[in-house]
Amino acid sequence: MSKFRLLAETLREQGILTDENQHQPAPLSLATLMQAHDKGYVQRFIRGELSGAEQKEIGLPWSEWLVERTLRAVSGTILTSELALKYGVACHLAGGTHHAHPNYGTGFCIFNDLAVAALALVDSGKAKKVLILDCDVHQGDGTIAFFQDRTDIVPVSWHCEENYPKIKKTGGINIAIPKGTNDEIYLSILKDTLPTILADHKPDFIFYDAGVDVHKDDRLGYVNLTDSGIFTRDKYIIDSCVSLEIPIACVIGGGYDRLEEKVAWRHSLLHQAANQVWNAKLSK
Repeated sequence: MSKFRLLAETLREQGILTDENQHQPAPLSLATLMQAHDKGYVQRFIRGELSGAEQKEIGLPWSEWLVERTLRAVSGTILTSELALKYGVACHLAGGTHHAHPNYGTGFCIFNDLAVAALALVDSGKAKKVLILDCDVHQGDGTIAFFQDRTDIVPVSWHCEENYPKIKKTGGINIAIPKGTNDEIYLSILKDTLPTILADHKPDFIFYDAGVDVHKDDRLGYVNLTDSGIFTRDKYIIDSCVSLEIPIACVIGGGYDRLEEKVAWRHSLLHQAANQVWNAKLSK
């Protein structure tokens, strides 16, 4: 959990996060949350009534602090989407809990912030066609479970096939990343697929899950990207969307290392990339 605080500290040291561009999310509307998630599941989590088996499946012990942090993070993704609509690109310092399903949590994910925010955008009429671009090393199986029967919200997952979850979802768009893939091969797969996906679906809004568990030193990744590869990936995706004038809201996704300072640095690559694209846009 300390990676979130360390990420903020890292971005402040880099001069990327300032008082002027930092925004604090308001408390999450439970009505908005329940538009996506099962009402009973939401209520049981908030009241601390999840069973031991359910908490074990999530991987986090329940506490009032966990409730506050979870709700605030989901609200942050909604705020990030609103800022992206206003400015063209915005980045969250959390988010990407893509394993959470409509009626249960799993894999350190309690509520699916991407699903909640995407539904809020479409239901409010602020977007008609949303793509969720997921570059976390693990398939966004929870996100697919929300939208496998919809055409207005389409999940796209570039993930290591030989990794969690064991049983993959078949909905949405899935691009397999071979185990051990390096920077060059990963980026070639991305550049061979993203332009076609954007051209075919013509979204008017994009969520981007920039997981750093694709890093070569990640404990749960099995993919061999370097810092440079992750930065190039993030800049390419953000620049592709900004160039097409598609608002993009970015979340950090997964990252696992025994030294959380290293994870925080890897997550900061997303914000560094977005900052470069933003400054280039302003200079035109």
